[in-house]
Amino acid sequence: MTAIGSHTYDAEARRARSFARINKADAWFRVLGLAWLTPILKAAAGDNPKAQIGEIWRLLGVPLAAIAAFLMLWASLAPQVQTSLGAIPGPVEVWEQVGELRQDAIREGEKEIAFYERQEARNVEHISNGDTDKVRNRVYTGKPTYYDQIWTSIKTVFFGFLIASVVAIPLGIAAGLSVTANAALNPLIQVFKPVSPLAWLPIVTMVVSAVYTTNDGMFSKSFLISAITVTLCSLWPTLINTALGVSSIDKDLVSVSRVLKMNTYTKITKLVLPSALPLIFTGLRLSLGVGWMVLIAAEMLAQNPGLGKFVWDEFQNGSSQSLARIMVAVFTIGVIGFLLDRVMYALQSMFTFSNNR
Repeated sequence: MTAIGSHTYDAEARRARSFARINKADAWFRVLGLAWLTPILKAAAGDNPKAQIGEIWRLLGVPLAAIAAFLMLWASLAPQVQTSLGAIPGPVEVWEQVGELRQDAIREGEKEIAFYERQEARNVEHISNGDTDKVRNRVYTGKPTYYDQIWTSIKTVFFGFLIASVVAIPLGIAAGLSVTANAALNPLIQVFKPVSPLAWLPIVTMVVSAVYTTNDGMFSKSFLISAITVTLCSLWPTLINTALGVSSIDKDLVSVSRVLKMNTYTKITKLVLPSALPLIFTGLRLSLGVGWMVLIAAEMLAQNPGLGKFVWDEFQNGSSQSLARIMVAVFTIGVIGFLLDRVMYALQSMFTFSNNR
């Protein structure tokens, strides 16, 4: 082989390896909602730039153009709608409140640091004076910041979602494997699945107040009320999809399990779960989405210090900035909902062989 031919062969081999890496990364780009990176990388690697530009426009240009059109329409129409709190805030006013909420969080953090510094100074002085009985270690009880409220909502929804999954997956497996169990569960599913969180909330509130009587437990009552309401409303998609996935297992595989005389545990772990996992994860994704929507209403009424309470407090506040802050919360809820779905989809891609997007 000549030197020129060898050089050309090496260049082609490098391109092939580069495209292979790009194609491998594409699966994760799709999981993360970054599919537009693939045509950019392919165009940079020299793979039909004209076709890749078309893909970039479809995957990135069109969504950005739609967002820009939405923002322009919002900015033009918002000032024309007058409410009791003034005109509907436009994108600029909402973005200003993002900065204000960040500054509020910084100021609250500085107050917390100053509180602990003063407490430490007093304790050191008491110890140096021999008054150890006067030493106190109190927890800062300032108002939660916007970031604290976001974190509270995320913790609450995951707590309720985990309880729902622990209940729904075994029941779904039982319903999928047994006609009798399915007949027993189906009426309950049909009756309770459509029930609104607003209907569950008073019942949950009374039950938690009656059962959880301690004031210094691991969880606050408002947290438990919100989380259990999320559980009651979000377990149905997982239960239904699990039952569907289990009942859809190839009958030949079931016959093989009988021939091999598998016990119930082995049958479930080696046959049922691997086969039903794609539909189980679909149910989990739906349940998490439902739980996140339910959570906001639950927090409003249960006064759990999360995003729902933030929205309610701003509505009650009625200041000129309240509407813009509520809209900040709306976008925050939407973005977090999208990220939660991407997290579940990434887990589904890791644990299943489904190619569905």
